[in-house]
Amino acid sequence: MLKNFIKISWRRIKTDKTFSFINILGLSIGLAITMLLFLFVIKERSFDQMYTNKERIYRVLFNTDEHRNNEIWATVPAALKPAVDQGVPEVQKSARLWDHDFGKTASIQVDNENFTESKLYYADPEFFEIFQLDFVYGNAKDQLDRPNTVVISESTSLKYFGDINPIGKTISIDNDSKMEITGVYEDFPANSSLDGTIIGSFKSIGFYKEPSWSNASFETYFLLNKDARADAVISKMQKLVDANVEKEDQWYTLNLQPLENMHLYSSNIKSAYTSKLGSIEEVRNFSLLAVMILLIACINYMNLATARSQKSTKDVGINKTLGASSNVLIARFFTETAFVTLLAIIVALLFTFLSLPFFEKIIGSSLSLNYMLSYRFLLAILAIWFLTTLIAGSFPALHLSRFSPMEVMRSGRDRESFTAFLRKGLVIVQFSASVILIIATVVIYNQLEFIRNKNLGYNAENTMAISIRAIKSNSEKETLIKQFENLPEVSSVTMAQGYPGISVSGRSLYKNMNSDESISLKTNRAQGGIVETLQLNLLAGKDLPGQKQESDSIVDVLLNKNAVDFLGITPQEAIGKNIIANLGPNAYVIGVVDDFNFSSLRSPIGAYAFNNGFEPLRYMLVRFNSSELPQTLEKFKGTFGKVAPTVAFDYTFLDAHVEKMYAGERRTARAALTFAGLAIFIACLGLFGLAAFMAEQRTKEIGVRKVLGASVSNITGLLSKDFIKLVMIALVIAFPLAYWMARRWLQEFAYRIDIGWQVFAIAGTTAILIALVTVSFQAVKAAISNPINSLKNE
Repeated sequence: MLKNFIKISWRRIKTDKTFSFINILGLSIGLAITMLLFLFVIKERSFDQMYTNKERIYRVLFNTDEHRNNEIWATVPAALKPAVDQGVPEVQKSARLWDHDFGKTASIQVDNENFTESKLYYADPEFFEIFQLDFVYGNAKDQLDRPNTVVISESTSLKYFGDINPIGKTISIDNDSKMEITGVYEDFPANSSLDGTIIGSFKSIGFYKEPSWSNASFETYFLLNKDARADAVISKMQKLVDANVEKEDQWYTLNLQPLENMHLYSSNIKSAYTSKLGSIEEVRNFSLLAVMILLIACINYMNLATARSQKSTKDVGINKTLGASSNVLIARFFTETAFVTLLAIIVALLFTFLSLPFFEKIIGSSLSLNYMLSYRFLLAILAIWFLTTLIAGSFPALHLSRFSPMEVMRSGRDRESFTAFLRKGLVIVQFSASVILIIATVVIYNQLEFIRNKNLGYNAENTMAISIRAIKSNSEKETLIKQFENLPEVSSVTMAQGYPGISVSGRSLYKNMNSDESISLKTNRAQGGIVETLQLNLLAGKDLPGQKQESDSIVDVLLNKNAVDFLGITPQEAIGKNIIANLGPNAYVIGVVDDFNFSSLRSPIGAYAFNNGFEPLRYMLVRFNSSELPQTLEKFKGTFGKVAPTVAFDYTFLDAHVEKMYAGERRTARAALTFAGLAIFIACLGLFGLAAFMAEQRTKEIGVRKVLGASVSNITGLLSKDFIKLVMIALVIAFPLAYWMARRWLQEFAYRIDIGWQVFAIAGTTAILIALVTVSFQAVKAAISNPINSLKNE
């Protein structure tokens, strides 16, 4: 019997090629999207699952108080590890991790060749006992016991030394530290939150000898004993804080985060070292999207199957007259659906393979084809096949098989108003979702354009930040500045601790000497020319001076307007004022600049101060006026290499850095645009199916109207208006939902657009036009048909 059902299914596919093509195409697209999204979910869920003791590994979190906005940090004090090793027996192993120079790119020299490394860390020896990495050369035991030793990844070893064993060789870090290579480990997997390319001994840095409770800059990991409870460890950590930190200095508490939660549950955690952060909300949204698109594809199958119901009912009637039971007919319809779905899955797998590179660009992440061979994916395909067959085949199987032979042989009757209502309702749901996606796409695009065009308060264009932290000699730095100033392409040069968009020092600005009222103040040491180079708007006073003697104890400060507003004075009144901001007793304001966005537009502008204090100058900021960027870059590189031949040329364009800050939003925009288009296409297939069904149901009515003189335009309008009604209902449902969702998304930005009526006008007009174009094909086809053919069946 099953064999006969398959033969019948294949004959029906060949008999109505247009219907079969549309049906299989709709299901294939829906299934391909589901597979792609499922691949993404599998990858995100697979993070950090490769470590043997993953369920016992925790990262320590640092919860700040309300004065610091209750932020959660991934870094904690260096003194915590030795204290825990002595006082918390539930912790089997602990290890600290420090991102080189607080996250700055390192300059590496190997055999007179310069490299840059952005993933250089320092760790305790226990790190390899907790995470148990495999080693290509050497072994994990006691690798980082000695100072000035490093282990490197396999890819780094190939880059630096080729195929030889590099153990015993040395590398120079920042033109300063000579480090001996003691091992080579296999690269961290792509789905590991940890991603270091070089790991040095923690004993090589000063924080090891003098660990402090006040500097929270170190990721710290615990491997708990098998029977240990995380809450007990948290309680004992707090007791250690109470014993070592004065009560007035306890502006934080400590917590634990399971390793298995690090990737997906850290979007609100600051100072994390990993560059591979996921989002549980994104995983949930993609999972929901996969289910919804699969349901929409199944709905389309139902609508298209219903459109053929006139032919199917006669077939059912004949079969029932000849003695076929309802169960046999149900089995036949489900077999037909399973056969069509199987064909769709085969096509969908091809679509998935071909569209994978495009999908990777949309989500900004690589997806290995190995995931398609995993047992989870294969089981998911079987589950999708079963569920699609069950959902898509349920309506034709259960609806058409239950009528009596007399009923199904009578054509032209609307047998069940509920099913017609259900079909229309499903189309409304489809178009509501499409309209919401259209509005979301427009809002995201407008917000990104707003960010792109907003005046940041400084000019990021034609400005380059060159890392000079590996240049140890002040005379070399001054020589480098003079060399750049002599280039015709350069309009201004200065040196600074940092630049807008990256982390600088954090302090507190107090109202006055006797006040406890304070706000957070970002401070950035800089030299003269910072106003000209960044093209800041100077409101009062003057720029920082060009040179400062080391014996000079006066700290000149350039405040922004937000800081001056907190002090309750005007920019002019601030000039010459001695401020209390942990910059020393002799910190005086010499200038005030207008507010500028030194952070993301997601955050409001806070207090900021340029100063000529004593933090290291890590960057040279260069403003240039050349449009020939490749040639200018080569000239800058050559000038840098002459002055500092042992330092790698590491640079960042400020405008590119600003663009990078909003890469996530651009990915969201691309995803919204793509899925909006696909959702609209799938919804159009649903409309096509419903239009075919309604045209089929009203064949004789159309014939009678044409005989009585109705024109093609009259009949087209008659059929089209029903669908316009459905779209209008969808708009009424979609508009408030879309407005609420867009407002919620925009709340993430301190500076955002207003959602105007134009957005809804664009979405509504687009939806109506799409519906008209889709329906018109069937409507015109029905209107121009010969009325004799539609009436002769009576």
